[in-house]
Formats: sequence, structure tokens, C-alpha cells
Amino acid sequence: PTNSLSLSLSLSLSSSSLSHRIQRLKPTTEQSHFTTPKKKKKTFNLYFLLNPTLCKKISVCSIPISLHVISLSFSLSPQKMDVWSPSVAMDDEFEKLLIRMNPPRVTVDNASSRKATLIKVDSANKHGSLLEVVQVLTDLDLITRRAYISSDGEWFMDVFHVTDQNGNKLSEDDVADRIQQVKSMDSLGPRSRGSFRSLRRSVGLVQSADENTTIELTGRDRPGLLSEVFAVLADLKCNVAAAEVWTHNSRMASVVYITDEATGAPIDDPDRLGKIKQLLLYVLKGDRDRRSANTAVSVGSTHKDRRLHQMMYADRDYDVEEDVEEENGNRPLVTVENCLEKGYTVVNLRCGDRPKLLFDTVCTLTDMQYVVYHATIIAEGPEAYQEYYIRHIDGSPISSEAERQRVINCLEAAIKRRTSEGIRLELCCEDRVGLLSDVTRIFRENGLAVSRAEVTTRGDQAVNAFYVTDASGHPSVKTETIEAVRKEIGLAVLRVKEEAYSSSPPAQEHGKFSLGNLFRTRSEKFLYNLGLIKSCT
Repeated sequence: PTNSLSLSLSLSLSSSSLSHRIQRLKPTTEQSHFTTPKKKKKTFNLYFLLNPTLCKKISVCSIPISLHVISLSFSLSPQKMDVWSPSVAMDDEFEKLLIRMNPPRVTVDNASSRKATLIKVDSANKHGSLLEVVQVLTDLDLITRRAYISSDGEWFMDVFHVTDQNGNKLSEDDVADRIQQVKSMDSLGPRSRGSFRSLRRSVGLVQSADENTTIELTGRDRPGLLSEVFAVLADLKCNVAAAEVWTHNSRMASVVYITDEATGAPIDDPDRLGKIKQLLLYVLKGDRDRRSANTAVSVGSTHKDRRLHQMMYADRDYDVEEDVEEENGNRPLVTVENCLEKGYTVVNLRCGDRPKLLFDTVCTLTDMQYVVYHATIIAEGPEAYQEYYIRHIDGSPISSEAERQRVINCLEAAIKRRTSEGIRLELCCEDRVGLLSDVTRIFRENGLAVSRAEVTTRGDQAVNAFYVTDASGHPSVKTETIEAVRKEIGLAVLRVKEEAYSSSPPAQEHGKFSLGNLFRTRSEKFLYNLGLIKSCT
């Protein structure tokens, strides 16, 4: 063509397919439509490379170019073609479009391994994608035996070797189908969030704001604190539908879901909520914690485990007092070193394996604003090995000794928060108002302290678990004391549960270690050669 023509390319996304429209703007000359002499007609193609499976081709007149942006304005003339880069304001919209065009793809493979089911996830990458996937697998009570993670660039590919709680492969007709439901995750917008959250609510990890009122508590731990909290809620006519309590380093964090005793509905009256918060804060402060105790009413749906990590991190439970020396046998081994050649910070972690360990470490790194670019996880025995290649969200590795030590302390705290110390007592009986207040009062009267608690309600049944120690925090409790508590509460409803796994950490080894020294199988070497597993050594 002899004249200059401006074109605007726009994309519209429907629930079933991607439609493409080219809108022709008015030419700069009086020419009313776009014409090309037949002898000089040439065609060019716009290829949509955002998703190979959605690659579409549009024929327009000119030379081949590739499209990587949401909209592209250009001029055509016999001599030149000028292309303008998208503005900075378009970056967020481009990221949203990229994710919408590339929803997470989940593949469940039950044939490749004899011992585990392989779950492969790939999608457009964004901060927090890895945590979302690990969170779903954890909420489904799956055990990750191995994992290979790569998210360098704008795409992430994860492979998880998982089993059920008994170490068996998954049933394709049961759990595998449920995993397929998470192809549309939170990152895809409001339409998909409902199904994703309902999936997590079905396994009890996410509570809806429409069903309960969420109270968050943090403060200094002490014997009898939990009994006092539940007693206050009972006096205020609040029914506890669910709760989770963690203690670590003399700090306590709890997420409690309450309803009105009379109606069973969430409590939304501001004056009543203010009174509940005020009385609970008074209990938390006691005589020794008048500054750092805190109560809050959470708005919206919450994931208990994720929120508890955030609360304890904000409460700085990772601060280690200099005069408190922990035995080497009770401390996980965490090393943090910079890999200057690759521009990463390499985090190696070794500790006793337990359920939800992967979630706890990934959650902590994500909340500390670090991005995991590559990772290898091995947890096929009593010990777990994790290696992460990370950078700060701004793209820089760890740059100071203070920051390095902070990462070590935070990861150690994340591992130990959920470590079960004490004897596990399981309570299963008909639910009633004031049940938790009565049970925890009996614990206190018999000199027992609660180090961790899991409270759930299934229909009209209360299904609760308490980890108890003596008043000084020592995990060894006399058998006579436990039996006395059981007789008072009821031998049939309160039982002692032996843990199916050992929480004792492995023996310590000094110096640097790397998972690169553990790769011996052919498949691991193959992945290493492809660049999916990276190591500085």
C-alpha cells in the first residue's frame, strides 16, 4: 500500500475459546477501505505464542511478525514498519492475560512409578504459584515423597511424587479426580476461585466467612492459657466450631472459628465483637505480655495453616534468645549460601520428615518475599532433604549476613512450629456448648499444658486432638496423670494416640551439604542433564 495504515489488535477471552478481532481504524488518507494491488500483494502472519495449544494464525498483508503483547500498534509503508513497545501500565494486564490464556494444567500419572503417583503441573508463572500447588496437595492429605520444581522465566513446571497417608499410590477414581478439579485456581480470577475454595473447604482447611466468625489470637504462652480463652468464649455465649492452636518459642498463635450459641450464625454485631476482643486481649496479656498480645477479627475466608504461619512470623517467634542454647539434636540443619555463578541463593534443609513439611517451608519463603526458581525435594525415609534456589522478589540474592541468618531462623521456626511435642490425646464425642472449656480446665487442674490443638466439628460430633506436656513444657508426662484425666473426661471419648511417625530429628553433620550428592538414579541424572535439576556443586 502507498498510504500509512494504523491497526489495533484486541483479544477477548470467553469461557470456552479464545476469539481474536482485528479492528481497522480509519486510514490516514481519504481511502475508505484497505486495498492492495494484486501484483504486489504480500501476506504476513501474526502467531499467538502465549500458549502453544492456542496458537492461532491471522493472515494480514505484510511480513511475518510474532505477537507477545496484549495490543500492538504499528504503521505499514513500503519503506518501513515501526513497532511501539507496550507501556508500563500494560504490564499488569499482560500478566493477567498470560495467566488466563495459560491456566494451570494438571496431569496425574499412575503408570511411571511403582511406588508413587506423579502429579505434573505446568502453567504461566507468578509469585505464589508454587505455594498454591503445594497447598492443594497438602489439603488433600497427600504425602510428597519427591518433587522437582523449575520456574525460571515466565513458566513453571513441577513434578510431585505423592502417596496417601499410608504410603500407597492414589486411586485414579478418588483423589486423582479431585486433583484435576484444581486446573482453575485462584490465579485465574473470580470465576475459578469459588470452585478452588470449595475444594479446600471440603477437606476442612478453609473456613468460609459466611459460616463462622474468625478470631485470631497471638500472645505469650503459659500453662492454662487455652483454658482461659475457651472459658471466656463460653461465658460470652460463643460456640467454637473449629480452632487451631500452635505454640513455639514461648509464643502462642490461634485461629478460632466461632458462631452464636443461640442461632448458630456468624457473629457480626460490632459491639459484641468489640467486647469479645477486649476480654480475650485481657486474658492474653496476663501479667507478662502487655505489649505484644493481639486479637483480631479476620474478614473473608482464611486458610488456617497459612494464616498461623503469618501470625507467628509477624509475632517474631523466630527470634532466638542468646541465653537459650538448644540441644543440637532438636535443631534442624539449615544452610544458606550464595551461588555467585548463577546469581541464586541456595538454601539446603535437612531434618526429620513429617507431614506438611514441604508446605511449611514453601509458605515461609513465599511470605518472606522470596521466589523459588528451582528446587529438589527428597523425603523417602525418616529424614527429609530440601534444596531451594531462591532470589528476593526484586530479583536479587541474599546480600547480607543479617538477612542470611534471618532466613535460617525463620525456616527453623517454621519447621518446629508444627513439630509435635508431648502426648497426643484425641477427643471424640457429641459436641456441646462449653465442651472445650471443660476439657481444657481438666487439663489445667491436672498440671497439663497444651502445646498444640486441632479442633473440628463434623455434624454433631466434636473431633479434637490435643498435644499435652507437663506444666514446665517437658513432653514426658506420667502415665498416672494421663489416666486420671481420661477417667474424669471419659475413657471412651478421650484416647491416647501413638504417632505414626517419629518426630526425632536426625543426627547433625557439620559443614555444607547438597542434594546434588544424592542424585544417583537414571531419571535424576536425566533431569539434571536437561537442566530441570540444578546445583552449584
